[in-house]
Amino acid sequence: MIVLILAALLYHGLRREELCKLRVRDLQQREGMLHFRVHGKGDKTRYIPVGLKTQRLITEYLDAAKHKDDLDGALFRPVKNNITKVRAKHLHPASVYQEIVRRYGAMVGINADVHGFCVHALRATSATNALAHNADIAKVQEWLGHANIATTRLYDRRQSRPEESPTFKIEY
Repeated sequence: MIVLILAALLYHGLRREELCKLRVRDLQQREGMLHFRVHGKGDKTRYIPVGLKTQRLITEYLDAAKHKDDLDGALFRPVKNNITKVRAKHLHPASVYQEIVRRYGAMVGINADVHGFCVHALRATSATNALAHNADIAKVQEWLGHANIATTRLYDRRQSRPEESPTFKIEY
């Protein structure tokens, strides 16, 4: 499940609250392709095509977790719940950060000393990666659910690459 959650965040640019709100019924076939029906900020709904790697992970997860027929139930559920013992509920957004992003970041050498490392950094990485691979910025805006393209431009790091600096354009 951990790899699936990281894939959902990194390949689809989801906010952690959006990820946590997903229900099994939010996996929908549209135009022959699996989509996440995402309930975003401002009660806006958007449909995000699910990448092939994530589709495989979702299939494996739902088969193992045995809740694919619980359409109204949470897609991502806690593995354990030491307090109430109830696992048939949505993951809490704080646990996505604490138990998944921070923990697995630390396993690969990313620790608290890395400024700005959080769940939202994965969203920013998704957007930056899409833009760096020539995705149209207006499509990225729609994909992320931004009301204003100026917000999407904040993720556009293509111009901040050192090799693109005017320093390397000067000739005498």
